[in-house]
Amino acid sequence: MRHVQVTEAKAAFSGLLAAVEAGETVAITRRGRVIARLVPDSPTMAADVFQPFWDHPEEIDLVVPDERPPEPVATL
Repeated sequence: MRHVQVTEAKAAFSGLLAAVEAGETVAITRRGRVIARLVPDSPTMAADVFQPFWDHPEEIDLVVPDERPPEPVATL
């Protein structure tokens, strides 16, 4: 992981984005402390997020809420 000072990051932002796009992670630092990280995006499908639930459906106890009429809206 490459560490870059804020001032350098501001001056070379396009180059940093190109590096991140190529798979590199860049840490942005201020006074020697990491304040942000630029990381490559890894798209996640909703199906991937919920996969653990589908693998063990017996462990999930979902309850459908009772049907209720809509609440009145106050007018001003």
